[in-house]
Amino acid sequence: MKAIRTILACLRKADQKFNLIQDGDKIALGISGGKDSLVLLLSLSLYKKFSHKHFTIVPITLDLGFPTFDPRPIEEYCHELGYPLFINDSKDVYKILKIQKEKMEIKHFPCSICSRMKKAAINKVAKKLGCNKVAFAHHADDAIETLLMNQIYGGRIATFAPKMKLENADIVFIRPLILCRESEIIKMAKEENLPVLPPSCPADKHTSREEIKKILNQLYENIPSSKKNFLNMLSNYEKTALWGEEIQLQVDQKGLFLKPVVTPKDEALALDIRYQVFEKEMNISHHKEYEFPLEFSAHQFLIYKNEIPIGTIRYVIEEEGIHIQRFAILKKFRSKGHGRKVFTYFDKMLTEKYNPTTLIIHSMWKRRKFYASCSYQEEGKPFIEAGIKHIKMIKKV
Repeated sequence: MKAIRTILACLRKADQKFNLIQDGDKIALGISGGKDSLVLLLSLSLYKKFSHKHFTIVPITLDLGFPTFDPRPIEEYCHELGYPLFINDSKDVYKILKIQKEKMEIKHFPCSICSRMKKAAINKVAKKLGCNKVAFAHHADDAIETLLMNQIYGGRIATFAPKMKLENADIVFIRPLILCRESEIIKMAKEENLPVLPPSCPADKHTSREEIKKILNQLYENIPSSKKNFLNMLSNYEKTALWGEEIQLQVDQKGLFLKPVVTPKDEALALDIRYQVFEKEMNISHHKEYEFPLEFSAHQFLIYKNEIPIGTIRYVIEEEGIHIQRFAILKKFRSKGHGRKVFTYFDKMLTEKYNPTTLIIHSMWKRRKFYASCSYQEEGKPFIEAGIKHIKMIKKV
C-alpha cells in the first residue's frame, strides 16, 4: 500500500481522536522544507478534499537567516498545489543563535532557544494573516523521543500535546501527523517525489535527539512490540499509575501533611474547602474566587491533619516571581498552630525549589503581621481585592 494512504488514515484518526480541525478554521502550516512539513502540506491539502471539512490552508516559511536556506523549490511546490507561500523574514533568529552559542560555549546552536523563537515568529505571522490555528509536522516518533528526552534530561514524564491552546497568543497549535510514523513519512516523501530541502541547520544529526533515536531503534529491534506500545502509552489515560497520587509531604510528626491536587477527588475537596472559607464564611463572590484559566495553571495542595482535609494552599509562577494564593484553613481547625507550620514548610519548599526568586502574597490587612513574622515585607499601598483590604507582601530569596 502506498504510504500516502497510511498517512491520510492516521491524519483522519488524529483529527477524530483529538478534535483538531473544524469548519471555518484558517490553519497556518509551518513549512521548513523538510520531509515532515512537506508531507503535512500535501496530506492536509488532500484531506481537505475528501473529509468534507471547510478549512483554509496558509503555508508559511520562516527565513531564519541560515546561509544555505533557499525557499524557491518549496515556493514552486506550494504554487503547484494552488497555495501561495508566505515567506517571513526572521533572519534575526540566526544572529541570536550565534550569539547564544558563543555565550553558552557550546558546539552547536541551542535547539530549545531556536524552537521557542520559531514558534513565536510563526505565531506572529499567523495572527497577522488571520489564522486561528498553527499546524506543525511533529509525528509519533517525535512525541516518543521527546518523552524519553524529558525523562533522561529533565526528570519529568512529559511530551508535547496533539493540540494546545496558547492563551496569550489566542491561537491553537495542532499536530495532524501525531499518529504517523516517521518511516511512513519518509516513504511518502520518496513516493510523491516531494522537493525536500537539505537541512540548513549545522546541528542537524548532531543533537541529543539523534542519540535517543538510536536507543529507541535498538529497543524496537530487540522488542518489536514496544514500538506500538510506546505510542499507545501516550493516550492510555485509563492505565496511568505513577506516584503523584501517593505524595504526602510531611509537615510535622503529628499527622500534618500537604498533598498535591492530582485527582478529581482532590480537586473536589479543594473546591469545597475554598467554598466554605472564601464564599460562605468571607462572603466572596464565586466569580472572584475562581480565576480562569489560572485555575488550570496553579500548583494546588490540600492540607491534611490525621487524614482529614483541613485546608488548601497553592502557588502560581509569574514573571515577577512565585505568587502564593488561596491559603485557607477550615474554621474549626484554626488557632492550633497548623497554619503557621504549613506556611513555614511551604515557604521553605518554594525557596529550595525556585531559588533565586521572589515570593509574593496578597495578604489580608489583618493578617499582615503573621506574614511579617515569616520575613515578608510590605510593598506598595493597601488595596481592595474581592471587597477586602489587602497589602502586597514579598520575600526575596
